[in-house]
Amino acid sequence: MGQGNRKKKKQKEEEKKKSQEIEDKMKKDLENQNKKIKLLVLGTGESGKSTFLKQLMILYKGGFGKQDKALYTTTIRSNLISHTKILIDAINELGIEVKSKSKKIMREFYEMEYYSAEDLTENVQSQITTLWQDPGFKEAYERRSEFQLPDTANFYLNNCERISDPKFEPTQEDILLCRIPTTGVNVIQFTVDDRPWQVVDVGGQRSERRKWIHQFDDVSIVLYVVATSEYNQKLYEDQTVNRMHESLILFDQTANSDLFKEKNCVVLFNKIDLLKQKIKNIDLKVCFPEYTGGKNYEQGCEFIKQKFLEVGRNTKRTIFTHFTSATDTENMRGVFDAVTTTVLEAELKTDGYI
Repeated sequence: MGQGNRKKKKQKEEEKKKSQEIEDKMKKDLENQNKKIKLLVLGTGESGKSTFLKQLMILYKGGFGKQDKALYTTTIRSNLISHTKILIDAINELGIEVKSKSKKIMREFYEMEYYSAEDLTENVQSQITTLWQDPGFKEAYERRSEFQLPDTANFYLNNCERISDPKFEPTQEDILLCRIPTTGVNVIQFTVDDRPWQVVDVGGQRSERRKWIHQFDDVSIVLYVVATSEYNQKLYEDQTVNRMHESLILFDQTANSDLFKEKNCVVLFNKIDLLKQKIKNIDLKVCFPEYTGGKNYEQGCEFIKQKFLEVGRNTKRTIFTHFTSATDTENMRGVFDAVTTTVLEAELKTDGYI
């Protein structure tokens, strides 16, 4: 065979090989395109997991319809009454002084047994407003780390009159701040850039965590949510356990388990708006005695981040971190974009393209 023929044959073989590589890549790309991305959202109770899912509903599912808003209206009104009762209990327990008018209203609350959204009459709204204007109630709210009260209580109590209006329809902010404990498993599905997503949120309380194991199959990436502002608060389930300590323990148990030790993970450091205000008055030392950064927001953030990175020590995967407030929709869009990029890069690496 002449040199020219050998050259032509080699060229054809190279072209055929290149063509096959392109065909294989196109086939793989098509498979990836049709493959569902499964995002598992983990974290302790009240870390903000459900708020993240609500943001995905707003960004990729068209927000909330009339039926959803009706449900949230009922829940928000019930929350308003329950928050008031929690504050009344705390005032009695902590021995905080209130005005005589407030004492009378507090007695009425227990005698009438206000509990449900239907109890939020004009008279009850007036009573709640009067109580919230009492300096003793404001003091109780500032001492909420000594008892169990959602941080959003302040927002709803300030908007008591609007929420009590018979024509009240919850805003996007109202819904994002609404606290409904996750029980069992919540799943939402949507499509972004022709890729189907399945996002799974499971209950964060200890009693709910045993249900997580059924959601571990085929997980593409884990999103772990940390409430950065809860470093001086205790668990609902166990008043002797610090919430930040519990979050670190749970992260260690999940991130370093056999199921996830090689999975890329995004740690979402949430509630930074509350952290920024709290750390001005309460040193991070109350949670971590070894902390030396003082009442400095940036130093506190860096210290918390390093604590979680130390726990997620496996070198076979990457841990990405983001500081955010889950109630900020545009910020959440950026977080989800980062999660998407992480998943796509992992796919390219698996397929040998990077």
